[in-house]
Formats: sequence, C-alpha cells, structure tokens
Amino acid sequence: MYQRLQQFKGLGSESCFLWGPRQSGKSTLLKNLFPDSPYYDLLLSNEFERLNRRPSLLREELLANYPTHPVIIDEVQKIPSLLDEIQWLIVNQKIQFILCDSSARKLKRGGGNLLGGRALRYELFPLVSAEIPQFNLLRALNHGLLPRHYQADQVELLGRSYVGDYLKEEIAAEALTRNVPAFAKFLEAASFSNGEVVNFVNIARECGVSSPTVREYFQILEDTLLARFVPAFQKKPKRRIVVTPKFYFFDLGVANTLLKRGTIAAGSEIFGRAFEQFIWQEISAHSHYSGLAYPISYWRTTSGLEVDFILGDGEIALEVKGVPEVHTQHLRGLNAFCEEYKPKQAIVVSLDTKPRKVGDITIMPWKTFLENLWASSIIS
Repeated sequence: MYQRLQQFKGLGSESCFLWGPRQSGKSTLLKNLFPDSPYYDLLLSNEFERLNRRPSLLREELLANYPTHPVIIDEVQKIPSLLDEIQWLIVNQKIQFILCDSSARKLKRGGGNLLGGRALRYELFPLVSAEIPQFNLLRALNHGLLPRHYQADQVELLGRSYVGDYLKEEIAAEALTRNVPAFAKFLEAASFSNGEVVNFVNIARECGVSSPTVREYFQILEDTLLARFVPAFQKKPKRRIVVTPKFYFFDLGVANTLLKRGTIAAGSEIFGRAFEQFIWQEISAHSHYSGLAYPISYWRTTSGLEVDFILGDGEIALEVKGVPEVHTQHLRGLNAFCEEYKPKQAIVVSLDTKPRKVGDITIMPWKTFLENLWASSIIS
C-alpha cells in the first residue's frame, strides 16, 4: 500500500472531481480516505444499468438516507446525465460529492455540465518517488509508475493489456472516434514524438489522415489523460525560438510499450530519454500536489540551444542529463538561457554522485533534486 500525496487538502465541505488515468489508484485512494462514504461504482453493470435508466434514483436514495460523508461516484463519465441530479443535490441539499473520472471528454460530449464551477478539481498522477519506499530508479524507468505495473515482476503483458484495453474501452466503447484503426495507427506514430516537438503534418502523412484529424487525436489523448503537451517558453525572446509544443505520454510504462523498448539500462540513449520523462512526471505531479500549480514549459532556439523544462515564469531552468558526470558541453543551453533571462536557479539533474556548482549552474544528483523538490526547496 502506497501513501499517496494527493490528500484533498482544502476540500472542506466542497464537492470535487478527482481526475486520473485508469489504474492510477483513484478508487483505492478514495476507499482509504473515505471508508464511511456512500459509494456508487459505475463499472458494476447492475449499478450502471439502473442509474443510466433512471438517474433520479440517485436523488431519491440520498434524500431517503441523507449522507453525513461525501458521496463517491466512481467512473461518473459513464452517465453524463447523472451530473444534473448531482448539481441539484449540491445546490438544494448541500450534499457533498467526490466524482471520480478518467476522462472529461465523454462528459463534455454527452452534455455533462461539469457542475458549472461548483466542484473543485483534484488529480491523481502515477506514483512519484516520494510515495515509494526504497524507490528504484531503473525499475521505474522500465516498468513505469502505475502502481500495479511498478510492482509487477513481468510488466510486458500488463503494458500491452493496458494499451489494448484503452483502445477498446476508451476509444471504441466510448465512441471517441469512429475510425479506431486509424487512431491505433496514430497512437503508434505519436509514440515516436514522446518527449519531442510534435510535427503534426508528418504524423498526418504517416497515418493517412488530415492534420486537423491528427490534432483531434492528440486532443483525445489529452482529454483521456493519457498525454500532455509541454508548451514553449516564449517570454520576450531575443533569439528565434521554436514555438511548437513538446508531447509526453502520462507514464513511462505506456511509452515503453508503444515504442517497443527493450530493457532500459544506464548509459544507453534510451535511458537518457526515459530519465527525462521521469523527471517531467515528478515535476508535473509536484506542481499539482503542492497546490502551487506552476506552469511547466521548455525552451529551444532555432539554432538548437535547449533547456528541457522551465518552471514558473522563468524562475527555474532545469536540464536533465542521464550521464554519470556532467561536463561543460552539457551546459550550453542553460548558459544561453541564463544569459537571456537570469532565472533564480539553473539546475542540471544528473547521475552525478555529489552536488557541485559551475558558474551560476547547480549540478544536482537526481536523488538530491527529488528530495529537495518534495521538501519544497526547489520551488515554493
């Protein structure tokens, strides 16, 4: 059992959505934190059938037995019309709800009103290092950080099953797109853009669909929480910069499966790419769990200078290098960014064993960086 960092601080008597990809541990978290809450699981066929047929049953049952704890509706996106009943109960009866969901897309497409701003938003990410006792970096890079996958002895079948179930359940069953074969081909093509600047035209050509269709497919990935874009940092640039966003799948394990990566070993090119995504997953989760909600962007000039991640409004410049010792040539992008923007901190996260300073740049072992990140010593 993992002690998750998402603890619903500040919820009070408000209702909320808990978003998160499938198998990230949403149901387990809610059952642990709210053991006395009424619980409606819409994955159960009988529960789904009766509430889908008559959404008003929810109102009638809760009025008959007024809850003293938050009412949990798991997989609420399966019955968008249920949100009208929930909104009425929130407004007129002051009943508190926690609505668990893996996709806002069906709610929006199905006419779900997302409660008109009456519900707070929380999000559960895959596991982070601070939640895992005796954290193992190589295991995380090879298995990913979904709880079940990180623990598994053999993760390959789980990874293939996850991707296959996603295509079947999220895409086909939820009718998010009518052309599932084209989307499956897109998913494979998109995997090669993981951690890279996206070229929509090239992906469209490879998949045999239009660029607008490819953009819509990427939007499906975002709406179902399977991927995120990292925008370019564009604050008053003096140099010509790349403005197209970078793209990451939400979890290393999913990226590994789609890219058909073999074993990731320290020192390989694949290790460096996976290590960068791992750090991105950590800072993305920290931005949300800490309540700071700082933006994460990247910076790249047309001449090839790059900084992997910019935190906040340029306060922290972060480069990720999966090498045992950072050398001067690894610092070109950070030096250029520091010259132009004067960040509060410029950090290289690496496999170095001890922290050190090179000019204005701090070279930080990954363990030290993560300890400082989760102790709110990097950004606060």
